[in-house]
Amino acid sequence: MALRSNPTLRQRRLGAELRRMREQAGLGGSQLARMLGISPGQMTQMETAKIGVSPERLRTVASACNCANQPLIDALANMASERGKGWWEEYRGALTIDFLEVAELESHAARLTICTTTYIPGLLQTRDYASAVFARIFPPLPQQDIEARTAFRIKRQEVVRSVPLKVFVHEAALRMQFGGPRVLADQLGALLHLSEQPGISVRVVPFAVDTFPGSGENLTFAEGSVPELDTIQMDVTQGALFFDSPADLTKHRAIFSRLDSTSLPEEGSRDFIRSVVKDVKTAYA
Repeated sequence: MALRSNPTLRQRRLGAELRRMREQAGLGGSQLARMLGISPGQMTQMETAKIGVSPERLRTVASACNCANQPLIDALANMASERGKGWWEEYRGALTIDFLEVAELESHAARLTICTTTYIPGLLQTRDYASAVFARIFPPLPQQDIEARTAFRIKRQEVVRSVPLKVFVHEAALRMQFGGPRVLADQLGALLHLSEQPGISVRVVPFAVDTFPGSGENLTFAEGSVPELDTIQMDVTQGALFFDSPADLTKHRAIFSRLDSTSLPEEGSRDFIRSVVKDVKTAYA
């Protein structure tokens, strides 16, 4: 069997869940391999997603590990049976891998919750605003790269049409003028419109909230088909980081719960955004 050179995010997650299942059972890799009748090398390759695992083999692993979490087993079996490539694959080679993995994560999420402190969430950005965000990167990107990244971001927004989305936007992000006041005013107008669409919730965290968990970070909490398959994605200067350990999931569930209790309600958030629009428009009145 040929080894995968670049396993996808989903394939790596499936391998990680196999390893987690084995470790929770207190089994070593060689020990489980003997029970399955495969080599230790094959066991390692399955857990590192270098080779695939069939739904049948996955259920055999779960049985050997005495895993009784049937919803998780079924969800992992569904992951193992996935075939075909996602739309983002057409951008492979044109964009860095983290762009593709973020799109892959979003496309398989049952629900998305986002917190941003420096810019409007990408899934709700206008084309001009998104282009201005990419244009501010240093050293500057070639214009063709800015256009490719912007087109990719706009295509990702199709996710919004089918996945429930909740966003927490800090006041700092509402006032950051990527592209100047006219671009920002248009962006805030689009944000107001989107906030009234079914399945989209926009909540504002004003400066008046003196401290809140997750400040300074741009986070996405992607819910899986079962809670064990939830994932946290964090934007960093170098790209995107992904976290899925039980401890990280517990921590970030608490962060988003706190945001839910401290941010403005939806209608109050819309009123707040309208007030910011008025402030911005005075810059070019």
